[in-house]
Amino acid sequence: MLSDIEPLRILQFELARLAGSFVALVPNLVAALVVLVLTWALARYGWRGEARLLRRWHQRPALIAAARTLTRSLIWISGLAVTAVLVFPGMSATNVVAGLGVGSLVVGLAFKDIFENYLAGLLILLRRPMKIGDDILCEGIEGQVERINIRDTYLRRRSGELVLVPNAFIYRNPTTVLTDQPLRRITLELGVAYGTDLEQARSVLCEALEGLSTVDASRKTEVFCLGFGDSSIDFVLRWWTGSTPVEELRSRDEVARAVRRALDTAGIDIPFPQRTLSFLEPVPLEGTHGDQR
Repeated sequence: MLSDIEPLRILQFELARLAGSFVALVPNLVAALVVLVLTWALARYGWRGEARLLRRWHQRPALIAAARTLTRSLIWISGLAVTAVLVFPGMSATNVVAGLGVGSLVVGLAFKDIFENYLAGLLILLRRPMKIGDDILCEGIEGQVERINIRDTYLRRRSGELVLVPNAFIYRNPTTVLTDQPLRRITLELGVAYGTDLEQARSVLCEALEGLSTVDASRKTEVFCLGFGDSSIDFVLRWWTGSTPVEELRSRDEVARAVRRALDTAGIDIPFPQRTLSFLEPVPLEGTHGDQR
């Protein structure tokens, strides 16, 4: 009989101990619930002041969205860490920080490329090296910027294709912003025959650049003699025009046609490639059977 009562007393004792532990834990559970509610409210509404500040600084919408995501993530991580300490009294803040550090390391290694693009996107949005509508060139990829996200940049090629370029790729490699300034200097090389009067050729080329609609008259045009080529004396022409690729092509077309007309009018030839062959020994003009070759 006593053997039947003893397990019952042990069970009652354990239940009473669990009930006491739960009652002792109720304040912590209430505090944890309050922390979760405050975390939710802060994550939902607390970032609005940050968004207003970023808008006041005229920051891009993509940067505002990235800042909102980052702020919400930090708020929730902090709130959940405090909640874990309240619900599990044996867990210290040091253990939570250590766990977060190990977890961050694992996540960082697993999603290295994503975080790299995310950080590069933040830097691009903050530094603003380019804007929507700019034409850029990066490691052979050329196009007009249509959209800048936190992870990638949308480039529209002139042939119509859309290219999604990771922000880390743009940030790591040299990137040329073709339309950073409204004007860009264009270079065209050509050659004239060796018998040409060089002063006359320079004068003709300078006059050919005057009065063209695509050549900016406020900037100086330049004509230089580069040197002696294989079959011509080479010149380089430099002028300023609009910075977009379309404006560059139109200007090259107009300048090339104007230069050709001016040289033809002046009687100056643009020679074809020529080669001079020298033989160490005389070459017979007759065949072995006496036939004229």
